[in-house]
Amino acid sequence: MLSQPVWPRGIVRRLQESLADTPVVLLNGPRQSGKTTLVRQFAGEQRPYLTLDDATTATAARQDPQGFIRRLDGAVIDEVQRVPELLLAIKLAVDERRHPGRFLLTGSADVMALPRVADSLAGRVEVLSLLPLAGCELAGQPSAWIDALFAALAGDTAPPSPPPDQAAAQVGEALEKRVLTGGYPEALHRNSESRRQAWARSYLNAILQRDVREIAAVDKLQSLPQLLTALAQVCGQLCNYTQLAARLGLDGKTVTRYITLLEQLFLVRRVPAWSANGLARVVKTPKLQFVDSGLLSALLGLRLAGLVTHRIAFGPALECHVYAELLRLASWSEDSYELFMYRDKDQREVDVVIANGLGQLVGVEVKAAASVQAADGAGLRRLASQAGDRFLGGVILYDGIHSLPMGSHAGRPLWALPLASLWHAPPLP
Repeated sequence: MLSQPVWPRGIVRRLQESLADTPVVLLNGPRQSGKTTLVRQFAGEQRPYLTLDDATTATAARQDPQGFIRRLDGAVIDEVQRVPELLLAIKLAVDERRHPGRFLLTGSADVMALPRVADSLAGRVEVLSLLPLAGCELAGQPSAWIDALFAALAGDTAPPSPPPDQAAAQVGEALEKRVLTGGYPEALHRNSESRRQAWARSYLNAILQRDVREIAAVDKLQSLPQLLTALAQVCGQLCNYTQLAARLGLDGKTVTRYITLLEQLFLVRRVPAWSANGLARVVKTPKLQFVDSGLLSALLGLRLAGLVTHRIAFGPALECHVYAELLRLASWSEDSYELFMYRDKDQREVDVVIANGLGQLVGVEVKAAASVQAADGAGLRRLASQAGDRFLGGVILYDGIHSLPMGSHAGRPLWALPLASLWHAPPLP
């Protein structure tokens, strides 16, 4: 049997830093994103590895949470959402004897969104995210692309971009394959497109049939697959919950609640709108994105051979892929970043707006074309006008090989960059 590659993960440095000064570290992320492989590297004599996927271990933890934790000086506990009662016991243990890195937990659902969990661990836990593999991790060199982009635009220098010969290997069909495959390790291990999509369908079915029950009571479980498919069809759009509910024979409140569950399971994200008024950033109809473009492509039935005649369908998948890449890069960046979208009453849009901890902004537009036009920056120019001094600059990521200056607006630079910039950028320091 061939050995499977172990890719370097960008979150490792932050994980090491957190364990050095925080009693409880929680690594959240979707199933099969690589959490178990990563946390087992931090297990040892003082921090044994336990998984609550094991029925015997889960039963023991559920029957006597405090006794279970009392026997442990420290531990790596995998899939802690299966026995959330353990979290109060961990709180009590940490309060009795507090030292850094005592418990390393993983969760395949947003554990901090579960009832009473956030309060029980407040001040004692740092939450990190491990999402499916980013392109730079697949290339073997986790990068600081977002940090480098902000620094370059603030300093009015060229943003990070690979040499043209390196970018040339990642355009056209190579880019399409990357988008349709996504970043789940198990999908990447499959040798053919049909096997990757079969894995994705099986994965989604398991999540909807098993994991949903662990975090909520769902009275119409049979509606979730249809809802997920419907969400795939509106990926990248402002989601009209009323229309979506009518299509599925549900009410709007039920659809909203189910989408929240799918968010907690790291399948989809609602992307809030950025507004110049800080109190009005979140709108009633945020844009919906999937966390992995491979899962989205499987739900839409996208195939490489069909993209020639169904090019329009590739645009949302590519935008999803870029959004997912930025989520991954932000999860381990030096600064703290939030991702928004921008749309105004004139339908001027920016696909992704990245905001740093100071409220400074960089706009990112995504184009599936191999060339760019001045009109492609219309949304970025409108965002620049609205954001004022907070706007550092904008980039148009396109299916090309050259890094091109696209002028400026209100004194802030605009650039066209190869999409390959995302996975071939300055490595983490």
